[in-house]
Amino acid sequence: MINTLLFDLDGTLLPFDVHPFMQGYFERLVPTLVDHYEPTAVTAWILDATQKVVENESPQLTNMEKFRRALFGGNVDDESRVWPIFEQFYRTTFEELRHLTHPTKIAREICRTATAKGYRVVLATNPIFPDIATNARMRWAEIDDVAFELVTTMENSHFCKPNPKYYLEVAEKVGAAPSECMMFGNDVQEDGAAGYVGMHTFLVTDYVIDRNLGTFDFDQQGTLSEVLDYVKSLPTVSI
Repeated sequence: MINTLLFDLDGTLLPFDVHPFMQGYFERLVPTLVDHYEPTAVTAWILDATQKVVENESPQLTNMEKFRRALFGGNVDDESRVWPIFEQFYRTTFEELRHLTHPTKIAREICRTATAKGYRVVLATNPIFPDIATNARMRWAEIDDVAFELVTTMENSHFCKPNPKYYLEVAEKVGAAPSECMMFGNDVQEDGAAGYVGMHTFLVTDYVIDRNLGTFDFDQQGTLSEVLDYVKSLPTVSI
């Protein structure tokens, strides 16, 4: 029986088109690093480091530790000079990306309906952002006061989507069997991978991402509004 609902954030509970958002992200981040790196190289540098985090399956390192190692290669001086720039960016300029998102009150209603019915609710956003950036996007989506059992971030996660180990770690942390979980998300590959570990899956179709790198059989699919209808139809549970 399903008793735990996992929700993606970007493109799901916080609707937006990923391409304009990421373009705006790098347009604002790159200038903050011009004193340390050639502007034309910054985007590739960060994307390469992010990919290394995704590929690194070491359970001993958090995604944050993996990311900083990938960026700076153990150079303590570079890290001490540059990492505070990232932190300052997320505290200030990152907020300028809010206008590229399309918040809806449906997201909050989905979460509140689920918790009122007794379900564990997890914000299962791909943990490639630090918690300060995740908290900002939760605030934009108006779900920052939802009683999530877990919010996955760089600091508390050891794997990334679409690695099945990400989903197993989430289930373990909240004390649920994978078969008791349903993953709601807009990314065919990243969110569909939850099915590999036995989770139920719901493809949210408003802002679908499909890289055509393999297909998944989702148990359900529909718009965010239809997600709300689905959650309303679920039975009350007692965990």
